[in-house]
Amino acid sequence: MSQDIVADALNQIMNTKKAKKEELTVKRHSKFLLTVLAIAKLKKYVKDYKVLSKNELKITIGNLNNCRAIKPRFVVKTDEIEKYVKRYLPAKNIGIIIISTSQGLMTHQTAFDKNLGGSLIAYMY
Repeated sequence: MSQDIVADALNQIMNTKKAKKEELTVKRHSKFLLTVLAIAKLKKYVKDYKVLSKNELKITIGNLNNCRAIKPRFVVKTDEIEKYVKRYLPAKNIGIIIISTSQGLMTHQTAFDKNLGGSLIAYMY
């Protein structure tokens, strides 16, 4: 286990997806990971997630093809977002990049519309 809870959870989600299973239990979670999962649930990449206990989180995978944490966490300005969309997503309107801005976590499209830059966290499609 590494120190990055979000990267560990996203790797476990992909391993579960490759094993053709739909549910997994993550042993470590944080508020930051829960916010990432909330955005994924809004976009239907995750069907549901539930905190079972202090150390357990149950996740049900939805319509997801790939998800990864972005390492290193690049800091981007608004006009640089398009470059990273081309790098990480398969096509222009497919998938999301989650960006941590001064107003919280949001998708790349919301950050672009609000004219905000920030730190790249993860991508999903």
